[in-house]
Amino acid sequence: MEDTRIRLTANDRFKLASPKWTQVGLLVAVSLHFGLFVLVRPFEAADLGGGANEIESINFPPEVRIPPPPEAIARPAAPRISPVDISDEITIEPTTPDRFRGGQLPPPPPEAGPRDRPSFIPFDTHPVMLNQAEVQREMEREYPRALKDAGIGGSVEMWLYVSEEGVVENFEIKTSSGNALLDEAAGRVVPTMRFTPAMNRDKVTAVWVSQWVTFQVN
Repeated sequence: MEDTRIRLTANDRFKLASPKWTQVGLLVAVSLHFGLFVLVRPFEAADLGGGANEIESINFPPEVRIPPPPEAIARPAAPRISPVDISDEITIEPTTPDRFRGGQLPPPPPEAGPRDRPSFIPFDTHPVMLNQAEVQREMEREYPRALKDAGIGGSVEMWLYVSEEGVVENFEIKTSSGNALLDEAAGRVVPTMRFTPAMNRDKVTAVWVSQWVTFQVN
C-alpha cells in the first residue's frame, strides 16, 4: 500500500512552530522586564545643584536733556570819544555854607515841645474839671445814635494836655474802648472840658493828665 502522508519541509515546520515560540518569547521578555523593575533599584533623578536665577527689574534713570548752549552775548559797542577838547582849568564852585547866606536855607524844624506828646511834668495839685454838666450834655450830643439805640457803650481813656489857663490844648487816646465810633466821639468831647490849672510848688503849670470818657445808656 502506497504511503500517502505529506512530508513537511523544514521551512513548513518552522512556520508552524513560530507562533508558539513567539508566545514563549513574549512571556520571557515580560518576565525579564518585571524582574528588572522589582529586583533592580529604581532610577532616581540626580540633583545637579542648579538654582533658578531671579530676574530683577532695573529702573533706568530718566532721560537727561542737555539744554542748548546759551546764545553768544553781543560785544558792547566801543565808547565814542568826543572830539571837543575840555579844558583842564574848569573847576566846580565849592559848596560852602557861605554860599547860602541871605535866607536861601530852609529854617530848621521846630523842636518838639511838652504839648506835642504825653510826657511827665511834675505837679502837686491836680487839675479839677469845672464844667461837668456841659461836658455831659456834649457827650449826649456826640453819642453815636446807632450805638445808643443798640445799647452799646464803652469807656475811652484820654491823655489831655491842660494849659496854664485850664484849657485842653492837645489830646491823645491812651486806652481805646474797642469801638472806633466811641473813640472818635470822645475826641470831639474833650475840647469842651475846662479845668482849674495844675500847680507845682505854688506855681501854675501846664500838665498832661489822663481822663476817662464813658458813654453809657441811661
